[in-house]
Amino acid sequence: MSDACRITIQVQPKSSQNKVTRFEDGVVYVKITAPPVKGKANQELIKYLSSILGISKSSINIEKGETSKRKLVSIQGLTQDEVNAIIETQLNKSGKNNPKQGKLKLD
Repeated sequence: MSDACRITIQVQPKSSQNKVTRFEDGVVYVKITAPPVKGKANQELIKYLSSILGISKSSINIEKGETSKRKLVSIQGLTQDEVNAIIETQLNKSGKNNPKQGKLKLD
C-alpha cells in the first residue's frame, strides 16, 4: 500500500454540479453542490473525490481546513502519479486544462 499523497483543494460550495474546474498555483479547484453547513460540503467533497478516484471514502481525509474553502486532503491507496492522471483527466473532460500550468504537484 502506498503512503498518502496530499493535494490542496479550493472548494466552491453551492454549485450547480460537482466538478474539477482548474489547477492553478498548486491548488486544485473543485465545485461542490452541497452548502457549507454542518460539514455537508466536506462530506460531498469526500464523496465526489472517492467517486472520481475510484477509492473508498475512508481512504480520503481532510487534514487541514475543515471550516475553510481551502483544504489539505490526504489520499490513501493511490500514488501521486495516479491521482495526477485522474485530476488531469477530469480537467480535460471539462475543457479547462491549460498546458502552461504544468504537472499537478502533490506532496
